[in-house]
Amino acid sequence: MSDVSHKAIIEAALFAAAEPLSMERLQSLFLETDSLSGAEIKRILGEIKNDCLQRGVDLQEVASGYRFQAKVEYASWLQRLWEKKPPKYSRAVLETLVLIAYRQPITRGEIEQVRGVSVNSDIMKKLFDREWIKIVGYRDVPGKPAMFGTTKAFLDYFNLKNLSDLPPLQTMIDFDRIEQQLGEQLALSAPTSVIARPATHCEVAD
Repeated sequence: MSDVSHKAIIEAALFAAAEPLSMERLQSLFLETDSLSGAEIKRILGEIKNDCLQRGVDLQEVASGYRFQAKVEYASWLQRLWEKKPPKYSRAVLETLVLIAYRQPITRGEIEQVRGVSVNSDIMKKLFDREWIKIVGYRDVPGKPAMFGTTKAFLDYFNLKNLSDLPPLQTMIDFDRIEQQLGEQLALSAPTSVIARPATHCEVAD
């Protein structure tokens, strides 16, 4: 099989997939007699990404693998396609998510100490329902409180390959910027495999 055919197959798979494709899944596209090494697939992925430079979509590597996604600069136009309004998330939910993302593993009590207010169960339920957080262990103190961390779904949703890709945390968290980023991600969450599409969407409540 020619290298052009390999590239076409990988591109077609990325286009058709409803979720990011890992290196292992991309390698599974080819029979043993026509197998590709990880290095060969990465080279082809680099070519595909380069092909996207003049297109409205880009090839992104996130925690779960590779996917096509509409470029963020077209978010304002793509927002016009969606009629269903996303559920809104409060500032308290965002604050809790940011603390978990940047200070994980962190307990509920530690989150409350930083925020200065209690974290109600509804906030945690929303983050668990989105599959953005998980229990990663238990603090070795009396009561053994659960420690929370973010998930691979969180990384995928926010276009992060790993936690080191998080932007530096400022002393004063810019929630207006976070709201803008969530709005942009919503616009890119199209019901088609060529655009990244989280299972549900979110906005920030006023």
